[in-house]
Amino acid sequence: MIDFEKVKQKVGDTEITIGAVLESKGSTSNTKTGAWRSMRPIVDKEKCTGCGICWSLCPEGCIKKGDDEKFEADLDYCKGCLICVNECPQKAITAVAEEK
Repeated sequence: MIDFEKVKQKVGDTEITIGAVLESKGSTSNTKTGAWRSMRPIVDKEKCTGCGICWSLCPEGCIKKGDDEKFEADLDYCKGCLICVNECPQKAITAVAEEK
């Protein structure tokens, strides 16, 4: 059993657990993890064909199809791995630095 008091650390005003340890059982849908990234994917809706390759390869499952049939990352949960940027056949997704 993990002693969560030993893996906590204060970062600014936020207390986090070290090593990506989640205290609660279940999925990370209860914990917004988007603040971990340094780069964010941005979809150019004009170039996106809605093929879904980004969606199928996203390890976090945070890419969703919108009402316009185009895909976009849910930035509350995207960790910025940028697999979608590398794999988009239309080059419709670009990476931009996260603003802090």
